[in-house]
Amino acid sequence: MPSPVSADRPPAQPPSRGSVEALITQTRRLKGDVDAVRRDAQSDGSDPEERWQRALYDLALHQLDDLDAHLAQLRDGPEHLETEPAESVEHPDRADHAGFAGAAAVPSPRSAPAAVPSGSLLSRVGSAEWNLLTDEASWSGELYQILGLDPAAPALTLDELPSLVLEEDRPRLTAMVTDCLVDAKPIDGEFRVVRPDASVRTVHMMGEPVLGADGSTASMWAVLRDVSELRRHRRTVRETRDSMQRHRREAQTEHRLAVELQEAVLPPWRGSLRLPRTGPPTLDLAARYLPAATTTMIGGDWYDALELSGGATLLSVGDLTGHGMTVTSGMATLLGAARGMAMAGTQPGQLLTMLNQLLDATVQPALCSTVCCLYRPETRALVWAQAGHPAPLLYRNGTGRVLDAPDGVLLGATSGAAYGQAEVTLEPGDLLLLHTDGLVPAHHRTTAADRLLDLAPRFDAARTAQDCVRTVVEEFGGTERTDDACVLVAQVTA
Repeated sequence: MPSPVSADRPPAQPPSRGSVEALITQTRRLKGDVDAVRRDAQSDGSDPEERWQRALYDLALHQLDDLDAHLAQLRDGPEHLETEPAESVEHPDRADHAGFAGAAAVPSPRSAPAAVPSGSLLSRVGSAEWNLLTDEASWSGELYQILGLDPAAPALTLDELPSLVLEEDRPRLTAMVTDCLVDAKPIDGEFRVVRPDASVRTVHMMGEPVLGADGSTASMWAVLRDVSELRRHRRTVRETRDSMQRHRREAQTEHRLAVELQEAVLPPWRGSLRLPRTGPPTLDLAARYLPAATTTMIGGDWYDALELSGGATLLSVGDLTGHGMTVTSGMATLLGAARGMAMAGTQPGQLLTMLNQLLDATVQPALCSTVCCLYRPETRALVWAQAGHPAPLLYRNGTGRVLDAPDGVLLGATSGAAYGQAEVTLEPGDLLLLHTDGLVPAHHRTTAADRLLDLAPRFDAARTAQDCVRTVVEEFGGTERTDDACVLVAQVTA
């Protein structure tokens, strides 16, 4: 507390015990609420945002603990300080500077210090006074504990104090003390001290000059607090916040690149596409990529329609497991390989066999489901194969059915897998629908095929493939879907 020499104003009257007790009750209730939320928010620490939130919870509890202890000291009054340690708190090593409001809780440097438990709040709050007229220094016992010095040793003078301070922080301390003694400016700043055990502690110092009868500076009084733990908590908050921001920027960049790559790979046509491009069209095509409603990550789903030599058309949809730039890049590789092999005349079953070999040879393991169809308009024959993928749906005369699937496991699941083929003859007006399995969440009671088959009457009334795709989007495009998906509709026109 300030020296009586500087008491040129009436002392502040302490608040009533009852009002302080009410503040203590409110503080402890808030501590309990914050700690409950902190426990509920516990995680494995893998997510940067969760680490940042946890650090903020810890910092809030740190400061509430300190406030609780200060209010308890305020309630009990200064007469208890020399005989009673600070009230036990949940995290006793937490403290922050509280300005001169906290100075009233600090024993006078002139008093004999009471035994204070190591690690308690009071052991990290000390006070000192330096008499400029006699060059004497008086420290509280707590200040010796903060600095790690022997209480039996003489207190250091202002000239000797910088010897404890980290070299790069000495100019800061010198400037604060000079401004206080010469210009009567209050001291309010931090510096780091090196204790005899070589540990470094951060100390916050607040002080003011004590004026003599003639108005000159007679001495300097200060409160010093060890705020190392608080600074550590704040540093953790800052570092986790920075980590979270970096993570978000990286995620945004990856998402942008994945979208650009996906847009570059998927067919550029919008609306309906009629194939072949020359001569009478035999297929009316439409497709749509449906992003997941619960995440912004781009997955490995694709759709494709490729006109081959001789008028044949390759239709495919697929899903490479995972999300992000790596998966989107892998999807582009698979789709490019499938297009190249189809242009070379490879049949669907053999094409999937070779794609499986490609995935098996890659350094990074991956799984992929796909269905690949080859349609020849001259015979209206559809030859198709699948790799662990939902079979195509065929709609005719207002009803739909699931095509019987040939054998085929997921691409990348096993080496040397062989893939069978199936063939079906289409008729004018028939509608073929290919889709990935993300249309319906895995926990849903009905399958995507069941819901798609229920749309047969609406498909029958639709005029174009694009109208059918719009119907699918209306049915499956809501917020319920948890994964991205693709749908492709091909209608036989001749």
